[in-house]
Amino acid sequence: MNNKEFIADVAGKIAVAPSQCQKMVNELSDTLASALELDNEVVVAGLGTFETKQKKERVMVNPSTGKKMLVPPKIVINFKMSSTYKSKIN
Repeated sequence: MNNKEFIADVAGKIAVAPSQCQKMVNELSDTLASALELDNEVVVAGLGTFETKQKKERVMVNPSTGKKMLVPPKIVINFKMSSTYKSKIN
């Protein structure tokens, strides 16, 4: 399912125009990103937990050349699915 199909499906289920649904999804995404920047954890009941984690600096090897490279530290977003949501999928 791509973004356009997702928006059309959600818009049909909540009976709003697809353009309005797109704005809602964009606002949800922006709000989630802002909250993760500040709190490092967002819990959505029934869906799961979004959190940020700090990855350490590490050395990796380029498989084609064998050359070692230093990967700088970075922040990644981790999602842990709730047991309710997991049971719906399984």
